[in-house]
Amino acid sequence: MLMRFNFLLLLAVLATAMALVHTQYRSRQLFTELHSAKNEARRLEADLDRLQVEKRAQATPLRIEKLAREQLHMRTTTPAITQYMRPDGTVIPAIAPPASDPAAARKPAVKRGHG
Repeated sequence: MLMRFNFLLLLAVLATAMALVHTQYRSRQLFTELHSAKNEARRLEADLDRLQVEKRAQATPLRIEKLAREQLHMRTTTPAITQYMRPDGTVIPAIAPPASDPAAARKPAVKRGHG
């Protein structure tokens, strides 16, 4: 009877030791994963900072205007090229820039002489 009891105690001690070894092994695995995750988080934060700086540099008004002109062939709006539409869909005529008087351009210059 005592021999059986000792054998059961030995099995219990071995099972407890195996459980302890497994728990320590799993704990080390989790610690390694945590360390890797923290390193990845630091790397991602650095990437985010770098990308935000690049975004601010790319979004300057002068750069956007330059790209709009060169790549999209856009131009600044003026009243001469702007069309307005009424709610019914008809177009309101554009405001034409003041044209120079062609009659005034044909008149000869007046010479002023002495006396």
